[in-house]
Amino acid sequence: MELNKQKAALTSIGIDKSTNRLIDKLCKRYNLKKGQIVRLAFVYIDKASINPFEPPESAKAELAKINKRQDDLIRFIRHFEEEQLNPMIRATHSIAVRFDNIAKTLEALILSQLEQNQERYNAVLQKISEQFGKHANVINSQGKQIGSLHQLLKQDNEKLLDLIVLYAELAACGVMDGKRKENLKAEIHKRINLE
Repeated sequence: MELNKQKAALTSIGIDKSTNRLIDKLCKRYNLKKGQIVRLAFVYIDKASINPFEPPESAKAELAKINKRQDDLIRFIRHFEEEQLNPMIRATHSIAVRFDNIAKTLEALILSQLEQNQERYNAVLQKISEQFGKHANVINSQGKQIGSLHQLLKQDNEKLLDLIVLYAELAACGVMDGKRKENLKAEIHKRINLE
């Protein structure tokens, strides 16, 4: 039954001798029958949307077109880099430098405030010890409480300084330091959540 369908579907076409030689040559090269090579050629023409009246130019011409498109793309990228990307990088760097200077100034201010606070705490402790020298148990318990508060304050201050340093490092990261930025963000998040 299949043979009858196949025979009924077959048709013949007329071709000149040079085309026949070309078909024979392709059949030998690819080990195909004439019907198969003709069918595959038409499938290729259909899929590639090739107009038989306008055959593609030579491979050199096609490569030249591709190279021209590639050169146009490279020129566009360079122009974009000069006009857009480099100014953004310079602006980002300028902001990072300013942020770094501000962070260093804040760090110095915080350290001086911490020293002043430390002196104040020491003065308060000394006054307490002078006034309540007779009440040793009360003074010891209060001293322990103040010491733990001092330790907590010191730990909080250290955490704050660590966070400021991490933020400064994050601000100093360049545009291409994505991995470093992610690591710094994760470290900042981790330190904040430890509280």
